[in-house]
Amino acid sequence: MDLGGEWLAAPSDDDLRRLFANADLDDSDWDTIVIPGQWRSHPAFAESDGPLLYRRRFTAPRPPSGRRKFLTFEGIFYQGDVWLDGEYLGDTEGYFFPHTFEVTAALAARDEHLLAVEVACPRPSDLTAKRNLTGIFQHWDCIDPAWNPGGIWAPVRVEETGPVRIRSLKVLCPDATHDAATLDLEAELDTVESRTVLVRTAARQEGGPAVAAEHTEEHTLAAGVNLVRWRLTVERPELWWPHALGAQPLYEVDVAVGIPAGGTAGPGSAPPPELPAGEISDRRLLTTGLRQIRVHDFVATVNGERLFLKGANAGPTRRALAEATPDELAGDVTLAREAGLDLLRVHAHITRREFYEAADRQGMLIWQDMPLQWAYGQVRRQAVRQARRAVSLLGHHPSVALWCGHNEPFALELTPGTALAPKTVVRLVAGQLLPSWNKTALDRSIRRALERADGSREVVAHSGILPHPAWGTDSHLYFGWYHGHEEDLPATLARFPVLARFVSEFGAQAVPQAAEFMGPERWPDLDWDHLEAHHALQRAIFEQRVPPGQSATFEAWRAATQAYQANLLRHHIETLRRLKYHPTGGFCLFLLADAQPAVSWSILDHERQPKAGYRAVTDACAPVIVTAGRPDATYRPGDRLSLDVHAVSDLRRSLEGAVARAVLRWPGGEKAWRYRGDVPADSCVRIGRIDHVLPATAAPGPLTLDLSLQWDGGRVKNSYLSAVASNRVS
Repeated sequence: MDLGGEWLAAPSDDDLRRLFANADLDDSDWDTIVIPGQWRSHPAFAESDGPLLYRRRFTAPRPPSGRRKFLTFEGIFYQGDVWLDGEYLGDTEGYFFPHTFEVTAALAARDEHLLAVEVACPRPSDLTAKRNLTGIFQHWDCIDPAWNPGGIWAPVRVEETGPVRIRSLKVLCPDATHDAATLDLEAELDTVESRTVLVRTAARQEGGPAVAAEHTEEHTLAAGVNLVRWRLTVERPELWWPHALGAQPLYEVDVAVGIPAGGTAGPGSAPPPELPAGEISDRRLLTTGLRQIRVHDFVATVNGERLFLKGANAGPTRRALAEATPDELAGDVTLAREAGLDLLRVHAHITRREFYEAADRQGMLIWQDMPLQWAYGQVRRQAVRQARRAVSLLGHHPSVALWCGHNEPFALELTPGTALAPKTVVRLVAGQLLPSWNKTALDRSIRRALERADGSREVVAHSGILPHPAWGTDSHLYFGWYHGHEEDLPATLARFPVLARFVSEFGAQAVPQAAEFMGPERWPDLDWDHLEAHHALQRAIFEQRVPPGQSATFEAWRAATQAYQANLLRHHIETLRRLKYHPTGGFCLFLLADAQPAVSWSILDHERQPKAGYRAVTDACAPVIVTAGRPDATYRPGDRLSLDVHAVSDLRRSLEGAVARAVLRWPGGEKAWRYRGDVPADSCVRIGRIDHVLPATAAPGPLTLDLSLQWDGGRVKNSYLSAVASNRVS
C-alpha cells in the first residue's frame, strides 16, 4: 500500500507536538504537502528549518491470520519520530536508507488509521562539529547554505509478509571469472517465534527463462532477528564490464523464505514450482552483475583487465533529491559516458536508486562516498551504523567499485562564494599534516566497518588527504584556481610523483549557459554579494583568474570564464593521461553538473546545458589522444622549442603502423615531423621529440603546433597555441 500523495503538515512547537498524534486533533488549518518531497518545495515552508509535523489518514484492510504488516519509510531527512493511531512506534536517523516498523497489531485493531511523523533536519550550529550525516546537502560550497533538505523525501508504504520477514538482504560478488562467479548473500530474518524455514535462491540472466544457479537451504530460527549467510555459484557466467571494456549483462537474484508444508499461505503468495510445497513468507528480488573489481594503489582491474579511470565528481542531480525524475538521474550517467568518462564519484552523499541502476546498465563505475563532508562531532557510532546500511543498500550494484568514508575531514567553515581565508588555509594545512579525531578516529572506524561489511571492494578511509605514510590517500589539486597557476601541475607532479597517484578533484569555476539567475542585463553591476552567498560564485578568485572588469559584456565574460575552465581541464587531463599507470591510476575532475543554479566548477549547468569545458573534457578523454608537453606561452626569435610527443591509447588492441605528424607554424615559416610505429594496447608511449630553434627573423605573431595520429580505422588531432614575441626591448 502506497501512502504517498497528499499529507497535512504544520510547523512544530512544544504544545502541538504533544497533541499532533491524536486522531481528534483539528488539523483543518494545516497545509497540504505532497509526499515524497522536501518541505522547502512547499511555499508555506520555503524558508523553514523545521521541525515539521506530518499527518496522514488512511484506511487499510486488517491482516489475514498469520500475516504481518510493516510500515516502511524509504527516506527521511534527517530524523523522525513516528506515531500510529496515537501509539509511538520509534525514531529514525539517517536519510538514505529505509526505516521499518511492525504495525500488525495496530492494523488488526481497526480499519481507519492516523499516521503522524515529526521530522527534524536542524541547521548545523557548528560547521566544524556537525551532527547530521547529510554530507553535501547541508555543508557544501556548491549548494546554497540557506537550503534545508528536510522532509519525507522518499516513498512511504505498508508491506505484508508471512510469519518470517526478510529484514535486510545483502548481495555481494567477490569473485568472477569466465568459469564461475560467486555471490555472497547475507539476510536478516525476523520471526515472531522460533521455527524452521527454507531459504531458496535462484539467479537467472535478466530476460532469460533458464535458472543459471539455485540453492535451497534449511535454517532453524530463534524468535527475533536471525543473521543467515550463504553462497551461490554461477557456472560459466556472462560477465559484467565497464562500457569501455565490454557489455553489461545483468542477473536477477530471487530470494524466497518458505515455511514448510503445513503453513497457511496468504493472498497472492503461492510458491513458485521450484520451491518445496509450503508458504512463501517473504521474498526479495535484486538485480546484480557478475564481475570482480580490484583496486590496488588506485589502479583498478575489472575481471583481470586493467582500466585507467577517467572520472568526474557527481553531486546530487537536484538539491531537492525527491524532485529529480528517473530520466534526469539516468541522464547524468549518460552525459558522463558521452564525455568519455568511466567513473563517477558520488561526492559526499548517497543518491537515488535510479542513478545506480543507470550506472549498472550503462557500464559506469561508481566511487561511492559516505555522506560525510568536512568535520563532525561525536558521531562515530551512527557513522559506523550507516556505513553498514550503505553496503546492504548498494552492495549488489556491479557499478559500485570502491567505498570512501569521508571527504576532506578538515575543520573548515566554508560556505559558497568564500575564498580560502588565511585562517582556513592554516586549518587546511594542519588537517593534512596533523592527526585529528575526524581523520584518525572517526574515519578509521568507518573504514573498518566498510571493510567488514564488504570484503569485495577497496575502501578509502578519506579523500583529499595528500599521500602520507600514516593516513594519506588521493590528491585534490586546484592549480590555477585556489593556488598557483594552471601550468604548474606537470612540474609539481614531476617533483612529487606520489601526488599523481590519483587526483580526485581539480578544476575551475565558469559562468553557466543558463545564467538568467545572475541578472546578466545588469552587467557589470551584478548583485555580486547575492551570487557569492547563494550561488557559489567566488568573485575574489575570478578577479585573479578572469577579471570581470576586462570584459565589456556579460556574454564576453561568460565566454572568457568558460575558455579558462576548458583550457585548465584539457591540460590537466592530458598531463594525467601521460602519466598513465606510472604512477597515475586515474582522475576525477570537479564537477560534472550543478544541483541548483550556480557559478561553480561544473561542466554542465543546472539545466544540463554544456559549458565549453564539457567539450574539452570529451576531447581529452577520447579513447586515443596525441599530446605534447606544454609549450610556453611565448617564445622569442632564436629560442629553442623542445617538447616530447606522446600517444595515449585506452583501446584493448594495438595500433599497428600508426603514423604521427607534427607541424610547427610561425609567421613566415613552418617545420614538420613525421613518426611511424606501433602504439601498444592500453598504453602511453613517447612518439618522439620536437626540437627546433625559431629563426632569428621570425616575426611576432601566433605560434601553433598541430599534431595528428592516424592508424588503420582512426585518426585524432590536437593543437597548441603560443606566440612569437618581439625581440625589441621597450
